[in-house]
Amino acid sequence: MEHLTWFAVLWISLGFLASGSSSIDSFHQAFPVVEPDPGHTKLRLAREGLEIIKRIKNPIAAVAVIGPYRSGKSFLLNQLLSLSCYEGFGVGHMRDTKTKGIWVWGLPVELDIDGVKTSVFYLDTEGFESVGKSNVYDDRIFALATVMSSVLIYNLPETIREADISRLSFAVELAEEFYGRVKGQDVAFEPAKLLWLIQRDFLQGKTVQEMVDEALRRVPNTDGDKNIDQVNQIRDSLATMGDNSTAFSLPQPHLQRTKLCDMKDNELDPTYVKRREQLKQLVASVIRPKIVQGKTLNGKEFVAFLEQILEALNKGEIPSTGSLVEVFNKKILEQCLKLYSDMMAKLDLPLSEQYLQEAHERSRVLSMKAFDDQHFGRRHAKKSAIQLEEEIDKVHKNIILANEYQSSKLCESLYTRCEDKMDQLQVLRLPSMAKFNAGFLQCNQSFEHECVGPSKMNYEQRMMKMLGKSRTLFIKEYNHRLFNWLVAFSLVMVVVGRFIIKFILIEIAAWVMFIFLETYTRMFWSAETLYYNPVWHFIVATWETLVYNPILDLDRWAIPIILLVVIFILYWRCYGRRKHGSRSLLPLYSNQKGGSTHSRTD
Repeated sequence: MEHLTWFAVLWISLGFLASGSSSIDSFHQAFPVVEPDPGHTKLRLAREGLEIIKRIKNPIAAVAVIGPYRSGKSFLLNQLLSLSCYEGFGVGHMRDTKTKGIWVWGLPVELDIDGVKTSVFYLDTEGFESVGKSNVYDDRIFALATVMSSVLIYNLPETIREADISRLSFAVELAEEFYGRVKGQDVAFEPAKLLWLIQRDFLQGKTVQEMVDEALRRVPNTDGDKNIDQVNQIRDSLATMGDNSTAFSLPQPHLQRTKLCDMKDNELDPTYVKRREQLKQLVASVIRPKIVQGKTLNGKEFVAFLEQILEALNKGEIPSTGSLVEVFNKKILEQCLKLYSDMMAKLDLPLSEQYLQEAHERSRVLSMKAFDDQHFGRRHAKKSAIQLEEEIDKVHKNIILANEYQSSKLCESLYTRCEDKMDQLQVLRLPSMAKFNAGFLQCNQSFEHECVGPSKMNYEQRMMKMLGKSRTLFIKEYNHRLFNWLVAFSLVMVVVGRFIIKFILIEIAAWVMFIFLETYTRMFWSAETLYYNPVWHFIVATWETLVYNPILDLDRWAIPIILLVVIFILYWRCYGRRKHGSRSLLPLYSNQKGGSTHSRTD
């Protein structure tokens, strides 16, 4: 019944995978996922195995078996998959081994894990300590299997050697960096659960858990041997990972090991068959879908994850957790840097230096908090955090330069506008100190309010110098221009009062003003002395009131008003007197002869 169920699962999986492929004839075989490079020092991806994995739509979990060369890893995987040696992974003692790099069985096992349908892949890895390979290559295989698997079966014959513990240094460092970093948050990357599998000829004596505990007990190091210290540190770390590891023993299936592939279950040791089934149940109970950044991975996502891992492990001379952390944090770092850049891009430059610095601090804190919430690793993440700080500083410096440019551009525009305004006030048709002061104040206030940023102080100094020069020049020319205007104005009013309006009071007032202005300057040598006379101050005050006040800006409306007055006078002269008679309220000139009382006619 068990075999029928297993056959049905395989058939359904085969039909699912074969529905979209014509490049692979059969999935009922092992495929390479990772291969060694020609130098047998680094790893590279294999297309066939990746195509197998990419097709999976369900969440993926992986079971990897690692261990020494020819320790029975491939046979163990065939047993877990209920496959014979002739159809499953190649077994070394019966033919040349195919296991170079990492291989995957083409048909995943479908399991229901916590209500989630999960596709479980089984991975076979190249054994350690074989001839013609470097230790660095073995380390890369071990590290890659550690990272990509959900359950890591450490297959060891007979006992646990100190060298076997040393090989777990990467797994320990990885667990310390990633496992349970912030429980309860969906950012933790969970390394594989470690399953110590010890195969031995007899099960009497110490239990396998006792063997593991004894192997992880610290070794005295009275001589201060660095190697012993390093292994002791690994032992301490493995001891603290107790909740993430377990131990299991498996007896030898038969004494004639070279004939195992030709034996059926009923020919194998019954104790072995029983323990094998218990091992299957144990693996099924502890396995979980691979979770990265809080979410499970489907086939395509798992392949992308694998590419990241391989890039990190091939980096440098030896594989390191630091390089792995950097690769995983690369995308997070870019996202946090973009978060900072987007927040700063919303600022409407230019801004004051204080406000820009405050905005930078707020954005930097939020960006660093986002990185702290999402980043991988503990100790090695500091390097990525420092890199993020450096990248933020680069963006900040560019924003400072942009702010300085925008500030200079804005302040220069305001300065030029005020300069033009001052030039216009210097050439008023009707000179007015009140109008100049109003323009001066408006220009100064607009500059003070609108000019912001680092260039403001420099332009403020230039602005004060320019305004001061303009004010000095205007005051210097003001009295002289006003004097000339009043002389001309008095003569014009004489003509208007005598010949146009014929209003004698206007003519008299105009003559008085003209005589005062001309005789005073002759009597006191120069016009400058006039400017200190109280009469002159009264004239100036009257002039300022008439020329510029909240109701009327005579400089602006002088020409229209003069035109209206001329039109009115012409109309009055030509049509008004005929229509309304010769009566007038003004004391006009008369043309009487010999005491005649008749009014003057035209």
